[in-house]
Amino acid sequence: MTVAMDKSGGAASNAKHEKSLVVDGVRQFFGTKGAKVHALSRIDLVIEPGQFVCLAGPSGCGKTTLLRLIAGFMRPTEGQITVDGRVVSKPGSDRGMVFQAPTLYPWMDVRQNIELGLKFQGVHKAARGIESERYMKMVGLSDFAERKPYELSGGMQQRCQIARVLASDPDFVLMDEPFGALDALTRERLQEELLTIWRETGKTILFITHSVEEAVFLGSRVLVMSRRPGKIVLDEPVDLAVDGQRLPVAELRSAPAFVALRDKVRDAIQASM
Repeated sequence: MTVAMDKSGGAASNAKHEKSLVVDGVRQFFGTKGAKVHALSRIDLVIEPGQFVCLAGPSGCGKTTLLRLIAGFMRPTEGQITVDGRVVSKPGSDRGMVFQAPTLYPWMDVRQNIELGLKFQGVHKAARGIESERYMKMVGLSDFAERKPYELSGGMQQRCQIARVLASDPDFVLMDEPFGALDALTRERLQEELLTIWRETGKTILFITHSVEEAVFLGSRVLVMSRRPGKIVLDEPVDLAVDGQRLPVAELRSAPAFVALRDKVRDAIQASM
């Protein structure tokens, strides 16, 4: 599979997903007054429609906390998060979450897992079938429609989880280190597939990773957070075109522009620790 790597122009346009996400003055504390943990310092962030934003930083810096706040799983101690001007106060269908470990129902096959969100949305059975076929094809699981999760590899389980989120058609796809537990070759293959999906769907993606190389490879924009209390210390657009030409995957990781940006992101993380 060859993926074009000029990411400055963003993903394909999709009018339904033209929504911005705004994090405005968010701070987060955990614990009681006598033993408070300051998890997030002031976070101010705007994510524009169609961006692929990768969030990197040292362990424990608050990356997952920020993602869970955006997902609506909890509320910020201070500040607010808005989607299209509406305050986020709970989970919603406009935000889909892909977790680090696949959250598939073991008694359901691939097709049933993918269709589950559509079923909850009241989508007719025939329409659910059409959508599940579309997304199984997109993630390369068409030949495994009737397999249960235990019959799938870790990479295939993550493909299924991604397909289930995409089938529900959220505006924002939130991904919490989804490839972290996979072997290197499977991880690289899924990175390429995810970029293809992003370009085809026009989704806005916020992707957490501990891998600097993964952040630079995937993102149209890379954010770096400092150690706790986490704050954004680097916000860098990614444009890896050379002389206006798109780089094939085989050449990308050794390209001077890639290496320079990778080193810049790594230096920012090390300086913040």
